[in-house]
Amino acid sequence: MPYLLTPGPLTTSRGVKLAMLADYGSRDIEFRGIIKKIRTSLLELAQCRDNYECVIMQGSGTFAIEAALGSFCPSKRYKTLVVCNGAYGERAAKILNRLGRPVVTLDKGDSETPTPDEIVSVLNADRTISHLWIVHCETTSGIVNPIAAICKAVAGRALTVMVDAMSSFGAIPIDMASSNIDVMVSSSNKCIEGVPGFSYALVKRTLLEESEGICHSTVLDLFEQWAVLERTGQFRFTPPTHALVAFQKALEEYAREGGLAARHARYARNAEVLVKGMREMGIETLLRDDQAGPIIQTFLTPRDASFRFETFYELLRRRGYAIYPGKLTKRPSFRIGTIGQIDETVIRGALTAIRDVLKEMKVTDMRPLEG
Repeated sequence: MPYLLTPGPLTTSRGVKLAMLADYGSRDIEFRGIIKKIRTSLLELAQCRDNYECVIMQGSGTFAIEAALGSFCPSKRYKTLVVCNGAYGERAAKILNRLGRPVVTLDKGDSETPTPDEIVSVLNADRTISHLWIVHCETTSGIVNPIAAICKAVAGRALTVMVDAMSSFGAIPIDMASSNIDVMVSSSNKCIEGVPGFSYALVKRTLLEESEGICHSTVLDLFEQWAVLERTGQFRFTPPTHALVAFQKALEEYAREGGLAARHARYARNAEVLVKGMREMGIETLLRDDQAGPIIQTFLTPRDASFRFETFYELLRRRGYAIYPGKLTKRPSFRIGTIGQIDETVIRGALTAIRDVLKEMKVTDMRPLEG
């Protein structure tokens, strides 16, 4: 199988894969102990104080996003401000619209970061905004939004701050307590290097308690999920047992590697090697270096008439490297992930494969295609 150079699912370790060979019953004492360990570990990693809770939810990251939006965002009188600089901010706004929850957006395109002053200006202009939703690392482009600076700028307001840290948590520092973040969501198959199957929300306990009866959905109700987890140590519905056991193994390996600092350093080195190598070929990045994070890199499509992304993708995959299949940015581009159980040796191998594929395709003009 190829290395997965995507923002998740991603390449996992042998240990994580082997952990899934054992079967667990959802009510087993040992399995309930694993759930408890995971919840505690995630709260510690986010630097939460004892007034926060971890609620695990079956399903992909978007399940936790809709669960959080549906459990906490107002349904009338007040509004949620969604900061959009890519597809995932836009998805949050779409969910709120579908739920009939009042929403306003700050649209920054797909390659610009919002400034704290811009957000403060929107809040000052509309005093009915009570909630703020922002993506930490927007994998449409790989751009990293200045969460800490934004939280500092809005401190002291009657504002519920909600962060989508889906692709950043575990690799880019986030201090929920110091930044006074009320809600953060992420998933199992990102920077902790687990497998798909569940997502989770880290939430202030008072907010959870106040959310009883608010959620539009039985399945996605974070209050009900939390209440049962607290009372029984079990999920309300059948849990993804193998994914949870694999995640606990991934957390153990994360700690052995050196935690967040080591994980960030490895991913940052992957990104540095990849970007340098692509630029040496003449391929340009969508983002400036001060905008891009270590999660995924977006490259502008060469204008050469011989370049066809589908061919490029397939030839790379045959050589053992699966990049993200398709673009989300408005400018023609493609993305290569730099997270997962990979290091710079893998990235250098991918760069060699990319050179070989471009040569095979007879692509020589690497200047970006306009569009």
